[in-house]
Amino acid sequence: MASISSTTPAMGLREWLLLLLLSVLWGGSFFFGKIAVGEWPPLMVVQARCALAAGALYLVLRARGLDLAVGGAMWRSFFGMGLLNNLIPFCLIFWSQTQLPSGLSAILNATTPVFGVVVAHVFGRNERATPLKIGGVLAGLCGVAILMGPDAVSGFGDSLLAQLAGLGAALSYGFSGLYGRRFRELPPLVTATGQLSATSLMMLPIVLAFAPPWALPVPSWQAAGALVGLALISTALAYVIFFEIMRRAGATNVMLVTFLIPVSAILLGVGLLGESLLPRHFAGMAAIFAGLALIDGRLFRRRQAASAT
Repeated sequence: MASISSTTPAMGLREWLLLLLLSVLWGGSFFFGKIAVGEWPPLMVVQARCALAAGALYLVLRARGLDLAVGGAMWRSFFGMGLLNNLIPFCLIFWSQTQLPSGLSAILNATTPVFGVVVAHVFGRNERATPLKIGGVLAGLCGVAILMGPDAVSGFGDSLLAQLAGLGAALSYGFSGLYGRRFRELPPLVTATGQLSATSLMMLPIVLAFAPPWALPVPSWQAAGALVGLALISTALAYVIFFEIMRRAGATNVMLVTFLIPVSAILLGVGLLGESLLPRHFAGMAAIFAGLALIDGRLFRRRQAASAT
């Protein structure tokens, strides 16, 4: 997660409303994904999500007078980013959702900043973790242990593997955050469209080999609607809003959405899918949120500033 400085822009009412909307859209990706994988294999869901979203974003790109003529070296970077930020985590998340409630998948995904700190500390340049961030990582790991509960010591059953897949997706996102810093000079919308397009191309031979479309059943209108919602609402539209918040309020403030996504996903899963979570899942989520607050650091800085005055 980006460090906080005195130049971090303030969040006004418009930015907070956009942030809440973004959390609902990204929390909705777990809701839509749960419906979609009920009828289609996860690999095909990933392909549909990325291809439809890439097409929609390309239309937005052209409408804004931009294009994808960025050179071969940058396109190779798009493929690397697509692998770390889309292909690997999407496949792991959607496979895990064949066995886990959507709310639990979102909670596991909330560990992304925890892994981001570890990855930046080990592989980044001049990004050693501070004591506050180390405390956040430990709190996040405690939350993961609480979430997994008896599954972590009862053998490698289906639930444990699915939870490990969810954590693997968060780890991949952690690496993508470090890798994605090479795109700072590109318009964010170009980066989003390029990496989603690259993912679609990488997924094509995988889908043809392991989930050929002609061998799949015709999805119901609910599953088809979930695929469209996943691609256009929770990916394409969400990216546009994400970049708008980043432009208006900075990268640090937009990362606050991490706190809100599991709440949206749980409410959608419980309210519309009839899912239920155990008390330890909420306890684990609380520990992860505490870890995220430590990693973010702004609450503690504000408290110190208030006490200093």
